[in-house]
Amino acid sequence: MTGIDIKKIREEKPIKELLEFCIINVDKPADCTSFDVADKIRRIFDARKTGHFGTLDPMVTGVLPVALNRACKLVGYFMHRDKTYIGKMQLHKDISKEELKKEMKKFIGKIKQMPPVKSAVKRQLREREVKRFEIIKINGKVAEFIAEVEAGTYIRKLISDLGEKIGGAHMIELRRTKAGIFEEKNSFSLDYIEKITNNEEKLRNILIPAEIINEILPVVQIKEDKNNLKQILTGKPLMKKDLINIPNADLFTLFLENRFIGIYRKVEEEEVIARAEFVLN
Repeated sequence: MTGIDIKKIREEKPIKELLEFCIINVDKPADCTSFDVADKIRRIFDARKTGHFGTLDPMVTGVLPVALNRACKLVGYFMHRDKTYIGKMQLHKDISKEELKKEMKKFIGKIKQMPPVKSAVKRQLREREVKRFEIIKINGKVAEFIAEVEAGTYIRKLISDLGEKIGGAHMIELRRTKAGIFEEKNSFSLDYIEKITNNEEKLRNILIPAEIINEILPVVQIKEDKNNLKQILTGKPLMKKDLINIPNADLFTLFLENRFIGIYRKVEEEEVIARAEFVLN
């Protein structure tokens, strides 16, 4: 089998094990940092460590997945995925809807962006892809828009750059509705999360098994061999003879049926087919 039954894992894993290796899709409120949200989750669940999947500015709301404990090792694999936003921009001059659509269309595709002064990354031109940038509606000089972009694209800067073409515009509201495989419809407020910690049924509903990484990386199944598995869990590289199916991708997840073993990268060595980047032992 290569299909992983996330629903079964979520229902059958003991809560303690779920909390050790899970993700919570938080609906971030305004007026707090992404770090604040991750730290709040850490305190609610008395976790050793938490990590969020991509910073949102304090004023920005919406989808902010947070990993707990061992799942923090997977943050880098989940982060670099497309994001979708809905927001509002204040137009500085009158412009027709048709003209605004025409100018926005020019930003679809590969663009160059200079990160804002207050950003955490080096200030140099970076290429990013805008896959969708459309008007939802206009009310006076306030335009509501949707943007689907490559990870690392600054929406505030996108609006500012558009403004330079149309006589001025700035972002006044922004909400992230999707981050990779995580969507707004499956997110939960901090208040709700805090309220249901003693209700096992509701708690299970918000704890996403980190095995869901199978949705973004290919799955390879290992043969059932207790002695061999014991060695693999201590870092032994993979041989072809260990596997049920041979990976086509350079990076893949390793499972024993529904049990997550680790993340591996293919190598070109005589007998070794892949080496571990992360093993859940």
